[in-house]
Amino acid sequence: MRYQWSAVVAVALMLSGASPASAPAAEPASAPAAEPAPVPRAQCGPGSKPETGTQGRVSAADVASGRAAKGYTCNMQVLGHYGNTGGLRVHRYVDHAGHECAFYDTALLFPTNLLFGGPDRLTGVYVMDMSDPAHPVHTDTLLTPAMESPHESLSLNATRGLLAADMGYPTFNPGFVDLYDVSEDCRYPSLKSSTPLGILGHEGSFSPDGNTFWVSSTGGKTLTALDVSDPSVPVRLFTDTRWVAHGFNLSDDGNRLYLADISDYGTKAGLTVLDTSQVQRRVPNPTVPVVSHLSWPDVSIPQTNLPVRIGGHPYLVEVDEFSRQASDAPSMPVGGARIIDIADEKRPHVVSTFKLEVNTTAARATDQRTDSPLANRIGYTGHYCSVPRREEPGVVACSFVSSGMRLFDIRDPRHPKEIAYANLPGSIGSYNLSAAAFVPERGEIWFSDGFTGFYAAKVTNGVWPFSAGATVVGQRGQAPTASAPSQGGGTPLPATGRIPSGAQALVVLLVLAGLGLRWLVARSRATRDQSALRL
Repeated sequence: MRYQWSAVVAVALMLSGASPASAPAAEPASAPAAEPAPVPRAQCGPGSKPETGTQGRVSAADVASGRAAKGYTCNMQVLGHYGNTGGLRVHRYVDHAGHECAFYDTALLFPTNLLFGGPDRLTGVYVMDMSDPAHPVHTDTLLTPAMESPHESLSLNATRGLLAADMGYPTFNPGFVDLYDVSEDCRYPSLKSSTPLGILGHEGSFSPDGNTFWVSSTGGKTLTALDVSDPSVPVRLFTDTRWVAHGFNLSDDGNRLYLADISDYGTKAGLTVLDTSQVQRRVPNPTVPVVSHLSWPDVSIPQTNLPVRIGGHPYLVEVDEFSRQASDAPSMPVGGARIIDIADEKRPHVVSTFKLEVNTTAARATDQRTDSPLANRIGYTGHYCSVPRREEPGVVACSFVSSGMRLFDIRDPRHPKEIAYANLPGSIGSYNLSAAAFVPERGEIWFSDGFTGFYAAKVTNGVWPFSAGATVVGQRGQAPTASAPSQGGGTPLPATGRIPSGAQALVVLLVLAGLGLRWLVARSRATRDQSALRL
């Protein structure tokens, strides 16, 4: 029964992009290309506890012998740790007063963290005082509806000092969107609003200027934009149902949305580039045309896209999750990451792919299929990637679920290579699905693991940072910028989109009932007055 609950969570997580209702499998448009080779292994320096075999593997033999319980590290050491559970996103912020904070959601799937129990046995988003990364201090818990179950939507806009989430789930949840101001004292965020204007929820992301918050509901097939220039009174701007929208990010000017599109789109799942300039300009009743669409032979379930510039050239760092088919057959594509050239936005193309040895067809045909439940479909696969900044990021950190947090050098976008990793399995295995946060000036990476909690880790042996003094997106808060006036903003709509049927409806009802009960209990234990809550 060692992996009983990890198997439960693994199966539930498959619904995030793989359920027939949310992402029908698409047939390849052309014959698959040769399988990409795995990235070169990291060269582990002093103090490392490297993997014992295949790159990325936690073997059944290592579990049985106790070796896995010691963890695997390469050019990375743990500075601080907190809790027993973790979710899908981690953020770092330094407020106007100089307080340094971390924010992370506490569950892979609400409310599974209650089954394992953190130090405070609360759901919600945890706020951590990180003035000493070796000793993180839990200062607050955000318990409003979206923060209770943010799924893959917890978002920070450092320019305005805003923290947001929409109420998500692997299929979808009612789209409550919660907005907090963290600019004055990030240790105790100030609630600005909690409204159902996101329509339905799964993922979320700010425009870089912090004036628009976008919400997607993968299972509900909605994509919604909210004007949050006044976070106390968000206004719906746009909703569409043309895509099975997973994760996404926007260009620096907010005029392009790079969508991880897991609908068929007439060819295959992949990248869809949307023209969001009318939303950004607040044109009444905006249109959002498609600029281009791209797929790739080894596509599984696209998770998100990160706009970057390397050598002054525009790219996206894209990551896929899980495996494309319901079977864990070794011949099926498994999730990994890639770099896409978007200099010609109408003809984007993949320039490199980075996966681990454990992700290859040859490795998946071995006895690694018995390492943990659904190892080839869930355990050994990419999930989220993050970069320290958009301009010349140098590295990308990617969660590879049972393979832990992996750090790749992408200075040469056509030849990425692994330089460090930390994989810290607990008693029931490792499930690292989080997008990490960076502290480049100290060489730190913060991340969470579903069953072992929050970590602050330091990259060692000089493998990163490559140079000192780099400015970091999200490193320090700035004075809030003047909000652009809304031009023809929309009005709130009732929840729309496809209504779940059968088992999906039952799941949604059960989750909502549990959420309501848990919220009432948690509010009575909350340490802060949330009388400003808008329902």
